Amino acid sequence: MKKILFASAIALSVLSCKENSTKKHAVVENAVDNAESSISSSIKKNTRSYGNLVHEIYDELLKNNKALQELDQKIEAINKEAEETIAEYNNVIGKSETYYNDAVALSNSVTDSLTKKQIEQEIKASSDRYNLKTQTIKILIDKIRKNNAAIRDHYVVFKIRKTLPEIEKYQNAHPLKTNNLDQFINKQNQLLEELKKIK
Repeated sequence: MKKILFASAIALSVLSCKENSTKKHAVVENAVDNAESSISSSIKKNTRSYGNLVHEIYDELLKNNKALQELDQKIEAINKEAEETIAEYNNVIGKSETYYNDAVALSNSVTDSLTKKQIEQEIKASSDRYNLKTQTIKILIDKIRKNNAAIRDHYVVFKIRKTLPEIEKYQNAHPLKTNNLDQFINKQNQLLEELKKIK
């Protein structure tokens, strides 16, 4: 009897260990489950995810993939550099444009109409020359912005394509069967029948 109990205890503990290791293995391989479990804690602190499951799953994939990490760092670095480069040029152009607007506003206070007309022409001539000088710069800034938008678009598409197999893996690991729904509908129907019989 003792031998049977001992053998049963060993069998149960082995089965339990196997079940736990299988569960652990499934969680490690399933980025969706990992993302879901981290939603309640760390993911809320992650400002990059914005509560979007695609980003959350992708962030899980990033954790263990050096190539993805390097790609993400490159994109982040080029976005930052683009912002800094554009800001530097926009600062100079913006100050010049502000100056011309302020000069026009100030020239309106000149009472002598001839003098006012002359200064307005001088302001316009200077502004036109500067616009001509900066025309190429503005075209290049616009090109940088368009490239940045294209990089962002392609990265979004890449993230979706990279995470689609993960959501499909999750769906396969969590098959939805009709048994529970059918049983529940039967319960509802039984209750409905009881209610119909009550007078």
